[in-house]
Amino acid sequence: MFRSLHRRLALSVVVALALLLALPATAAPRAGGDMAKTVDDIEFLGEVIVPTATLFGGTEIGGLSSITYDHARGVYHTLSDDQGNRPTGDPVRYYTVDIDLADGSLDDGDITFLDVTQLYENKKTPFAPGGLDPEGFVLGRKGFFYMSSEGNIFADPIIDPFIRRYNHNGRVTAKLPIPGKYIPNGVDWGVRQNLSFESLNTTPDGRRLVTAGEGALFQDGPSSTFENGSLARILSYDNAKRLPVAEYVYEVGPWAEPSAIFGVNGIVEVLPIDNAGTMLVMERSFSVGGVLGGGTGNVVTIYEVSTAGATDVLDIDALYEGGSPIALTPVTKRLVFAFDDLGIPIDNIEGMTFGPDLPNGRRTLVIVSDNNFNPFQFTQFIVLAADIQAAG
Repeated sequence: MFRSLHRRLALSVVVALALLLALPATAAPRAGGDMAKTVDDIEFLGEVIVPTATLFGGTEIGGLSSITYDHARGVYHTLSDDQGNRPTGDPVRYYTVDIDLADGSLDDGDITFLDVTQLYENKKTPFAPGGLDPEGFVLGRKGFFYMSSEGNIFADPIIDPFIRRYNHNGRVTAKLPIPGKYIPNGVDWGVRQNLSFESLNTTPDGRRLVTAGEGALFQDGPSSTFENGSLARILSYDNAKRLPVAEYVYEVGPWAEPSAIFGVNGIVEVLPIDNAGTMLVMERSFSVGGVLGGGTGNVVTIYEVSTAGATDVLDIDALYEGGSPIALTPVTKRLVFAFDDLGIPIDNIEGMTFGPDLPNGRRTLVIVSDNNFNPFQFTQFIVLAADIQAAG
């Protein structure tokens, strides 16, 4: 059932089958060279809710952890954070979705699921149940998808995080190398559980692939608490060479609310707005029992971040020495949007992409939430309009 901000009325999900074009799609690059840009203003354009347990193509819509826009086809692709080990037996997959923003707003009936595609471990073999934790998903310049997985340090043996390249049929075409500092031993090195590659996007020219750890690596200091923040790494790959080329430190804030049961705060998405190192970073804080986020405990914010002048830590394996952080310059960050200001319930928002430009030149920001397949949560689509101008 879809629920808009204005009506909150229950409607059935609009399902339409559509044939996708056979030619490879591309993510359209935007002009502007290496000129730095900045966000002047962000406006809310609407919200649509897909209730938990909604079905499409024989699968349950849910766990939508990432979204990417296909400029050539005018549709979106959104990744399900389904590890293939749920009782439903649904496979690891992504959905193709139409989002109608022709009237400049998002309303009931504007979301149409078109297709569902299974993603594979390799060219022919499905993922083993629980064999990955799919989180980031983006369409690259040459029509390939990239998917990131957080891995699982509690598995035996440990499942490492990864980034892989896929075609539109869900088959792997390349595997990107992961720096050794991220590979976990489950004790004091590498990624922490559920704090790995949550995010994935490309620069506007398509030449760089950018991801980030949701929080600090074991050797980079503590994870966030209500009392302290955390040092996360933003990692950039050269798309042509498929190799890491730069890495910067981002200071994650503390939890927005205390919790005696469970809390977390970290980077859930990075979205470059230019080719000069400026990007939007979305932080999501969640506290069990929290009252913010419209009563959900989810406090989500968007920051404008610049790597200009920041220390490149690609060759630095540990950000802490002797119990203290090493000397470095992190990226700068500036708050540009807080979802709490909308005054609506905010679910577990994790995905963000640029959609088509509006007639007035503003850029649409399309956002989606991962409902964790929880009956007390919901899949949430939110669209914002961002006024992005040349910096300075």
